[in-house]
Amino acid sequence: MSDPSSGVRGAGDEAELAQFGYSQSMARHTGRFASFAVAFAFVSIATGIFTTYGAVLNSSGPVGIWTWPIAVVGQLAVAFVLGTIASRMPVTGYAYQWMSRLANPVLGWIIGWISFTFLAIVVVAVDYTIASTVLPVLLDYQGSGTVTWGVTAAVLLAQSVLLALSTKWSERVNNGAVSLELVGMVALTVLLLVVAAVRGDMNVGNLVSKGAVAAEGFWSFGGWTSAGPWMLGFLLGAFTIVGFESAANLAEETNDPERVVPRAMCQAVIASGVLGFVFLVAVTLAAGDPVALATSSTPIADVIKHTLGSAVSTLLLLMVVIAIFACGLVIMMTGVRLTWAMSRDERFPGWQQWNRISPRFHTPLRATVLFVVLAELILAAFSQSSDALFTLFGAATLLPAVIYAATVVLYLVKRKELPVNGKFDLGAWEKPILVVAVVWLVFELALFRDASFKDAWLYVIVMVVIGATYLGYLLARRGRRGLAMPDQHSIDAVLDEEAGTARP
Repeated sequence: MSDPSSGVRGAGDEAELAQFGYSQSMARHTGRFASFAVAFAFVSIATGIFTTYGAVLNSSGPVGIWTWPIAVVGQLAVAFVLGTIASRMPVTGYAYQWMSRLANPVLGWIIGWISFTFLAIVVVAVDYTIASTVLPVLLDYQGSGTVTWGVTAAVLLAQSVLLALSTKWSERVNNGAVSLELVGMVALTVLLLVVAAVRGDMNVGNLVSKGAVAAEGFWSFGGWTSAGPWMLGFLLGAFTIVGFESAANLAEETNDPERVVPRAMCQAVIASGVLGFVFLVAVTLAAGDPVALATSSTPIADVIKHTLGSAVSTLLLLMVVIAIFACGLVIMMTGVRLTWAMSRDERFPGWQQWNRISPRFHTPLRATVLFVVLAELILAAFSQSSDALFTLFGAATLLPAVIYAATVVLYLVKRKELPVNGKFDLGAWEKPILVVAVVWLVFELALFRDASFKDAWLYVIVMVVIGATYLGYLLARRGRRGLAMPDQHSIDAVLDEEAGTARP
């Protein structure tokens, strides 16, 4: 039975959107679970842990998993801050919109471009995981650079076709995949713990083992161009617990987004953090010899297969493939929406083509085509790299940290100008949450001084140069006034008016 108030909410949501200078272009059919599913699928503990567990074994040893709870607390604080802004500005384009309207359109464009470059590379990193760390074990074949490239390219194409043809079906696929991932990860964790305990394969010592990592300087912060071994373990959580803000990028398709979106973001971080840590503990206990496991390119899959046998592990690995596919699907959906939002404001290269909604499919069809083509080009650029996965993982961890830091700073500066809407406010917890978020982001960004991330920095620099060139073109052609956001003056007036009424 449909909710009789949905029509009233829809009318209110459209009126809210009109205050930002936009008309309703896409249907509002995203509910509470679908919004949570988008945020949870982007985080995707199955994807993040399968991708980076091997790197943590080599950089920090099994004891590196204890960095996870700290990273989750830090990212949860960030999610609270971003959720507060998302509740005030329920508009597609998320960080691009927030920075443009609360700071200025030039800074907003820069953050929008950085967000776009992050999404373009992280979708490749995620889909690359299917081809490089899961399918070789699932289908029992020896992966090669060519095969991995071909499988990743096919997965990217399949996701783009689904997104181009139907947003509703894309959400249905994602909802089903997230439900399966939640159930499957719980089942997988329980089975690993029970079977390993029954067979006597559980090694509690692994939880405090450094593996093959040297003990000298293990706990240090490192030098000017290097991070200490244990410190590098934080990248496990930093890479995995990101993308929760993707729910905000579907704000214009969500019912009651001021309330639904921020809660979905925080719930996704909490669910992912708790379930992910228990799974990490289970895998590490059942890992056997962590030194030998660190040499494998598919360590998580190897532990599952060794502990649970080929039949059960096949079913569970199929679940992982579906979860990773959904993660890539949501990332691409988020990137397409950002491309469309910036094109709608006439400030994305070739915006005349990408700002259209297909009258037949009711999706940003052309923006989808652009995004998948760019993703395939990035994949091709990394296809011959022997450490492609680490480079992709590094860039996909660095970029969101930059975005989060800029957004949190924006909130620090502008928070007193944001009116309380009664739907999602930090209240008395605002200051401690901000302290945790700032300390965490400063620490996280400091990790990227390590020389192993030079290729990731190179990607960032190249993409920033491309973006800066186009921004220079926009400023030369239109000037700063030409980059003003739609109905910018009315938004400022609304903020000032509501802030004024809130004062005694």
